[in-house]
Amino acid sequence: MARTIKNPKKAKRKNKGSKKGDVASTSSSVPTIQPRVWQPGVDELEEGEELQCDPSAYNSLHAFHIGWPCLSFDIVRDSLGSDRKDFPHTVYFVAGTQAEKASWNSIGVFKVSNISGKRREIVPKKSSEDDPDMDGESSDSDDSEDEEEGGSGAPVLQLRKVAHHGCVNRIRAMGQNPHICASWADSGHVQVWDFSSHLNALAELETEGIQGSSVFNQAPLVNFRGHKDEGYAIDWSPVVVGRLATGDCKNCIHLWEPTSDSTWNVDPTPFIGHSASVEDLQWSPTEPHAFVSCSVDGTIAIWDIRIGKSPAASFKAHDADVNVISWNRQASCMLASGSDDGTFSIHDFRLLKDGNTVVAHFKYHKYPVTSIEWSPHEASTLAVSSSDNQLTIWDLSLEKDEEEEAEFKAQTKELVNAPQDLPPQLLFVHQGQKDLKELHWHAQIPGMIVSTAADGFNILMPSNIQSTLPSNGS
Repeated sequence: MARTIKNPKKAKRKNKGSKKGDVASTSSSVPTIQPRVWQPGVDELEEGEELQCDPSAYNSLHAFHIGWPCLSFDIVRDSLGSDRKDFPHTVYFVAGTQAEKASWNSIGVFKVSNISGKRREIVPKKSSEDDPDMDGESSDSDDSEDEEEGGSGAPVLQLRKVAHHGCVNRIRAMGQNPHICASWADSGHVQVWDFSSHLNALAELETEGIQGSSVFNQAPLVNFRGHKDEGYAIDWSPVVVGRLATGDCKNCIHLWEPTSDSTWNVDPTPFIGHSASVEDLQWSPTEPHAFVSCSVDGTIAIWDIRIGKSPAASFKAHDADVNVISWNRQASCMLASGSDDGTFSIHDFRLLKDGNTVVAHFKYHKYPVTSIEWSPHEASTLAVSSSDNQLTIWDLSLEKDEEEEAEFKAQTKELVNAPQDLPPQLLFVHQGQKDLKELHWHAQIPGMIVSTAADGFNILMPSNIQSTLPSNGS
């Protein structure tokens, strides 16, 4: 798997301009051509055409950067409440840079506030063509009857940088104690950090943006040098506070057990069961002793830390490298895996004894899958990012319904020109980022996804995802 960002460039502090998306239109105003939905991997842009984002497809969409591109980041759980639906939103992050020189790298601890948006109707009530009294050059304010708006202006980024020698391969915040973060370095070191002072400082700051020009020199709580190579696999247990597992490119996995709030005992004897690099691992959302790992060898291994250093079970998952996995926290029998060949699969552990765990297999993406994650709010929904510069959202509970489809087309009339032959489970395609690397759902804001790529971060809330999420009030 090609993990690094090619030719990393430091983003300049300027307006990025229009956001690319999934609607093709001509760059010239004459002649006027009706915009149409562009099918990635199917349609080709003709001379004079460009991709433009349709803002009505999003409840919220914002882009930002912290300087150098980041291969990995995590959303930090905050105390602002769960199930937040009202705009504007505030989100806390940690992210590790991929700078041109090792000494230029840092871990960014940052807050993005004033994330504005609108709650949109999926099917517009009327169009300008249907109402002769409506001005053809209507603005967003004309749609106020169909939209509930919250916040205004641009998001505010407040950033604090902590020096880190070398690129950060992957970084994860502990769910139970989110100020504690673990990072994998390309030097082969795994470090654990306490970022409480930075998060507290950000929480006390007003909404005046800061760019974090100064870099804090802070020692990690732990700097483990026991891995024989660099790595990417790292995960905190959601069941046992402080329990950590890390896997490297030499096929070794080490178990970390907490001995206090700030110290760990790392088992020097590794778990070994793969014949090649361990690419990702995930702890069970319900069982304290179980985790799974995936590898370049194409397999997924299931481990029980109570029964030795070999896998309890292992199975062939893909014909190519297995790059990423995600264990469903809403349905703990389900695991998603993404491969270097662009495919992703859904596995049901209840079928392990039958020899084939795959219950769904998708070949939509044409390039390596770089990130995959189940929604924390809906058991059948997951998001996938790929090297084809697409972030896709899927609802596995959906099936093709021709009657419903005909009714929807009748309601929307000429407003929708949907592409044909797409999987019915495909809910949304987000584009406009280059070299997508990682995505995460926000566990406290239903429907929000954040992604990182070579050209920075996106915060997105697709309008058709919000409606599928359960409401506590219903």
